[in-house]
Amino acid sequence: MRYIVGYTDTPSGEDALNLAVRLARSMDRGLDIVIVLRSAARAALVPVDVGYEKFLHRAAEDWLHHALAFVPRDMDVRGHIVYADSFAQGLLDASRDLEARMIVVGAARGGLLGRFTVGSVANALLHSAVVPVALAPEGSVSEIGLDGITRVTCAVGTRTGAKELLDAGILAARAAKVPLRLVSLVALDSDGVDTPPDVRARAEEHAAETVAYAAEHLPDDVDVTVLTASGNRIEDAVATLDWDPGEVVFVGSSRLGRPKQLFLGTTAAKMLRELPVPMIVVPRDSVLTVED
Repeated sequence: MRYIVGYTDTPSGEDALNLAVRLARSMDRGLDIVIVLRSAARAALVPVDVGYEKFLHRAAEDWLHHALAFVPRDMDVRGHIVYADSFAQGLLDASRDLEARMIVVGAARGGLLGRFTVGSVANALLHSAVVPVALAPEGSVSEIGLDGITRVTCAVGTRTGAKELLDAGILAARAAKVPLRLVSLVALDSDGVDTPPDVRARAEEHAAETVAYAAEHLPDDVDVTVLTASGNRIEDAVATLDWDPGEVVFVGSSRLGRPKQLFLGTTAAKMLRELPVPMIVVPRDSVLTVED
């Protein structure tokens, strides 16, 4: 299985490449670095400047060589230059053609304290991709070099897609041989400011069932813990959690999304604004299972 990273010769592109290397190394996956150029097909009224097209392609080749040189030599990595009407469409086409299991991109720059600001590319992917999309917040990975991930946190609830999300988190922790932390969002599924006692009890029962399922599918040397996030707002609950600089967070796609496609829901979108670490959004009805 392979991952692809949408690379640009920008700080955001460097963040994405750094995260992609960490994920691929940790989970023993091949990596495809993809640079997307605007399609050469243009309206008939717009003349094609052959010289400019050649210059742009040569520049892209230089960027690709730079990116490939960044990747450790022991990794299985390939480079691609593709043409598409948009950067997001090029990545979606590449993920299909290369049979990728994950797309990695950088978030938009300018988020407060390294937090996320979803740009147009990430937003398009989060509404269209059929495979998980990993988002690298500004500067969150460049400071810790090329080390692998240190922990997987999986934000699980009870809504549609929760099973697929949990399986994805288990697979990642199992492949990377790192601890799995399960954060129960059941108490936050309610729109009420205060968590009613019955909701809290349901959250604790769900947490116990979830950790038992995860432990059954993890090797003995991989730890699994669970906690219930609480707070008057989702952002407050996320802010109370501790975060390893090297961890990643798995969240689920909205139930409003079409089957096997992403659609960033309200809970994940609110988490996204507070998280200081990379987020991986998993489509509901994902084809990955813990038996893979």
